[in-house]
Amino acid sequence: MMRQIIKQTHLWFMIVLLAMPPGTWAQQAGQPPAIKQEELDQLLAPIALYPDSLVAQILMASTYPLEIVQADRFAKQNKNLKGDALTKALEQQTWDPSVKSLVNFPQVLTMMSEKLDLTQKLGDAFLAQQKAVMDTIQSLRAKAQAAGNLKTTKEQTVIVEQKIIKIEAASPQVVYVPVYNPTVVYGVWAYPAYPPYYYYPPGYVATTAAVSFATGVAVGAAWGYAWGSTNYNSGNVNVNVNQNTTVNSNITRTNIQTMPASGQGQWQHSSTNRQGVPYSNPAVAQAYNQASPTQKVDARQAYRGYTGSALTPAEQQQAQQTAQQAQQQQKAQQAQQTQQQQQTGQQAQQQQKAQQAQQTQQARGGEQPRTSEASGNRGSAGQSGGASQFGGGADRSGMGGSRGGAFQGVDGGGGSARASSQRGSASRSSGGGGAARSSGGGGRSGGGRR
Repeated sequence: MMRQIIKQTHLWFMIVLLAMPPGTWAQQAGQPPAIKQEELDQLLAPIALYPDSLVAQILMASTYPLEIVQADRFAKQNKNLKGDALTKALEQQTWDPSVKSLVNFPQVLTMMSEKLDLTQKLGDAFLAQQKAVMDTIQSLRAKAQAAGNLKTTKEQTVIVEQKIIKIEAASPQVVYVPVYNPTVVYGVWAYPAYPPYYYYPPGYVATTAAVSFATGVAVGAAWGYAWGSTNYNSGNVNVNVNQNTTVNSNITRTNIQTMPASGQGQWQHSSTNRQGVPYSNPAVAQAYNQASPTQKVDARQAYRGYTGSALTPAEQQQAQQTAQQAQQQQKAQQAQQTQQQQQTGQQAQQQQKAQQAQQTQQARGGEQPRTSEASGNRGSAGQSGGASQFGGGADRSGMGGSRGGAFQGVDGGGGSARASSQRGSASRSSGGGGAARSSGGGGRSGGGRR
């Protein structure tokens, strides 16, 4: 009996080992974070100066990239829905409340949808490194404040409490979204290799101010789903289903998967709302994978073509499709990284060639103008053929004429004022005298020998 228990325990242990994504143990042994600090700054710079109420919704919603795209399309197609009509339409959607709340800010939805790759990276970073994400927002705000670009205005209120910088809307009825260039507002950008992107909403007119504000957005029915709030001290986002009840009291606030049982507390991610979008971080993928260890092993076996799986034929086919999709995505990411590396290498080579050309031109000094002039003079000398009239022969006259043109500026000291044809005439009239000697090689090929 004991031997059988040990055998079963060992079998289950092996199943768990096989089911774990490759590299999991390495990560637990001290592997660097999936997203570096440089990348966190890059991802968070565009939203770090938004009001905290909006930042909380963006962080949660970014973990559901597919729902962001759907909500963006919904907002564009239903621009005229307001009040109860909008509430009714949103209640029919299965999106996470944070995604629904952003319908109140269609420009933010558009930004997140258009920059979907960055939105997904932000969401994965928030799931894997919540504390680091919240700390990065504070670090960026401190830099903007030090640069004189974060202060209380008629649109927002900036509050500093025990080194925590909070940004609140000046009016609870209207929220202004700041517009700024992240490469400017934070002072000198510390990571040139990781430049942040910036987004200007349609119709925005740029100003000379480092930070300006788009048209204020009135809080509407969709903002009733804004249940999140930032908690920088703990490094996470809290939720409260009873938040913004005065904005909209006609929405469902119970039986929400992402809400704690009590209706308030730390936010919880729902893998169901993820709608199959893969997680880039292996640890996060494992944490939100609902399949049992046996199903994971069987899925791998089915993908490799082994028989005898405990899965049904339909489950085997689904497992194969899931594995193939994951493999295709990995190949696409590798191809993208390779392309970026090649582009970087080509840019470096072009820059190096340009520097070498510039150094060569500087070393040659003023030779470039003389080369152009010499080329023109050689053409004139070749056309005159005057040296053959002085007994030098056609071939010798051609060589002589060429030398005269090329060295005219050196031997004559003013060749640009004299054309080759003029030198030929001077040579013939003087019988090979001083004028012929001053014209360089051309004169020597003509009357230079007596």
